[in-house]
Amino acid sequence: MSATLSSHILDTHLGKPAADIAVTLHRVTDSGEATLLAKGTTNNDGRVTPDSWQFDAAVDSSLSTGRYTITFDTQSYFDAQKLTAFYPQVVIDFVVSDASHYHIPLLLSAHGYGTYRGS
Repeated sequence: MSATLSSHILDTHLGKPAADIAVTLHRVTDSGEATLLAKGTTNNDGRVTPDSWQFDAAVDSSLSTGRYTITFDTQSYFDAQKLTAFYPQVVIDFVVSDASHYHIPLLLSAHGYGTYRGS
């Protein structure tokens, strides 16, 4: 069983996609230990697609059932805009329960964020 993952970031302050944000994906064990699986960067449309993840060659790149975190480097993004960010990074902890596609949108501003399971 292997799921797929994508993400999309919308800068709600500017009303446009947030490009060039570094994103990392970790698998989390039952004991809370995290292993880096992949890195990505949002494209000009603010997206990390299933094909754009750069998986670490030393680990199993399949998204099997279990717990994961996706981390967005929001500090660098807001620094580039010369804005002070309240959240230097956004970490979303989620569970893969089947072989479907998982889409994690992030609605972002310098002083808040929201997320949900997209389609």
